[in-house]
Amino acid sequence: MPQPKDLDPYIDARTFYGAESRRLREAAGMSQTELGERVFCSGSYIGQFESATRRPQLEMSRALDGLLGTGEHLQRPCRLAQESKVAGYFADAAELQLRATSISSYTSMTVHGLLQTESYARALTRAAHPFATAEVIEGHVQTCMERTGLLDSPDAPMLWMVIHEAALLLPVGGGAAMAEQLTHLAEQTDSRPRVVTQVLPFSAGAHPFLHASMTLTQFADAPAVACTEGAYSGQLVEDPLLVEQYRSAYDLARAVALSPEASLHRITSAAREFATS
Repeated sequence: MPQPKDLDPYIDARTFYGAESRRLREAAGMSQTELGERVFCSGSYIGQFESATRRPQLEMSRALDGLLGTGEHLQRPCRLAQESKVAGYFADAAELQLRATSISSYTSMTVHGLLQTESYARALTRAAHPFATAEVIEGHVQTCMERTGLLDSPDAPMLWMVIHEAALLLPVGGGAAMAEQLTHLAEQTDSRPRVVTQVLPFSAGAHPFLHASMTLTQFADAPAVACTEGAYSGQLVEDPLLVEQYRSAYDLARAVALSPEASLHRITSAAREFATS
């Protein structure tokens, strides 16, 4: 990634935003740290926007425009830079995963998106958007399949998944689709050394993530973030105390889940049940 001073502002809306935010900051005579203190964030956070390594945020852009007296100068390219193939609430989290060293997730009723098959993803999308056109559905599915390529990257993150046993029994897309999905999940878990899957059994009872799916994303050069997600909404959590709370809850979920070996056996068993039903 080029340094801010070498950034070509005309590549896209994000690089234009980065170059302009840096120009305006320097014109105001402030360092990244000084500007960050004025808008209640770190200097490195400002640097991520200026180097176009992170999507600009509308609320932050309003704060910067207000502080620098620039009207809506940064808010306009911010709106363009926020366009994404994935749902708006998930766009930041999906993008941050591209820079992650590890991704730890809990899902209650579905297989994690990075390990979904096309048929399974299509069935989930149709269920969530029952009135969408076939074109819209296929667009969502294609985006999901593109994201699975992250695991094939030379710098692929460690992916640790805790999946509730209920997700192995819910017939998403029918028996054949579920057999294919669970077989794929088992194969990917067994063949990829950087993918670990644990099944949280019904016998574990109540746990902290009963009401939401959650993903923890860690980086080599930045604080960890958490993301909670539902069918139509989600939240990116960056507050260190809340992120630590999610991390502690996730550790507890892993502790009461089946071992990776027992989990793989449970997944393959569920796959056989769907294949023969």
